[in-house]
Amino acid sequence: MRPLSKVAPEWWDYTTLDKELLDDAAKLTEKDILQLSRKGFTVKFYDTIEDFYLAEALEYISAWQQATKSKPAGICGPIGPTEQLPLVARIVNELNIDLKNAHFWGMDEWFINGKEAGINFPLGFAKADMDLCFNKIRKELRMPKENMHFPKANPAEYIKSWEDARCMVMQGGQGETKHWAFNDPVKREGKYKDNPPTPAEYRKLSTRIVDLHPITLMQNARTSGGGTVQNVPGRAITVGPVQTWKAEKISIWHPGHHDNPFGMRLSAFMISKRIPDSCVPMSLLANHPNVQFNYFRKGIGVCEVEMH
Repeated sequence: MRPLSKVAPEWWDYTTLDKELLDDAAKLTEKDILQLSRKGFTVKFYDTIEDFYLAEALEYISAWQQATKSKPAGICGPIGPTEQLPLVARIVNELNIDLKNAHFWGMDEWFINGKEAGINFPLGFAKADMDLCFNKIRKELRMPKENMHFPKANPAEYIKSWEDARCMVMQGGQGETKHWAFNDPVKREGKYKDNPPTPAEYRKLSTRIVDLHPITLMQNARTSGGGTVQNVPGRAITVGPVQTWKAEKISIWHPGHHDNPFGMRLSAFMISKRIPDSCVPMSLLANHPNVQFNYFRKGIGVCEVEMH
């Protein structure tokens, strides 16, 4: 039987994995991480933060430039990192890129009082996308509103939109629970009291309303609210693995301040070695045919004891 989580005993998470696996991941050097690349899984390093965020922004541009009237296409994008979003708008404006056939899928949104967060909610993800990117694009170049897909409390329309256009790339960061979007580990209850979902079970999950792991609540408070966890909703709507596997490429960006040095190693190690486990949701990408991890070299850090 697996041990209880060290941080939230009523939940599953990466602290319930075998200690030997965790220790092996922690030992990875910068060179080791780069050598985790294999067919279907690519690791890339960027030496400057400017190059890192520009490369991230260009994924939007590349996806949108492939969109045509007969073959609409787009990108599923994150909130976090967000530094690439104003760059996307600037490139579209400077190059006069017409987005009329382009699509965008938001990855997730908060669930508050029975519905998705409104566009004016300060921590809202649709609000951030609009403020940081789409409202900065010249009006004559913007994609039609019907081509912008944000998760709703009733996800039926959002789910259907994944059948109407190609998702060239799903781009995201990595949360401290090793999630993409809000695909957190599940609570340790009911049928999952003694064992977490199998990778096959977790893969069947579609866009849905989820309860958020305590680690995720604390991370969002830290990265977006100055630590004010009381203002972070406890539930959200998230794109699911079902939609994720419709994306032709999964691109994960590690600037070094979202997850920690250990987390950035663990998920890559498990994907590279094909060790999928729903306690590390990101590791399920071991079975996706085209995954790329992008690291800012100076953000990789080390997993060594340093007392303060």
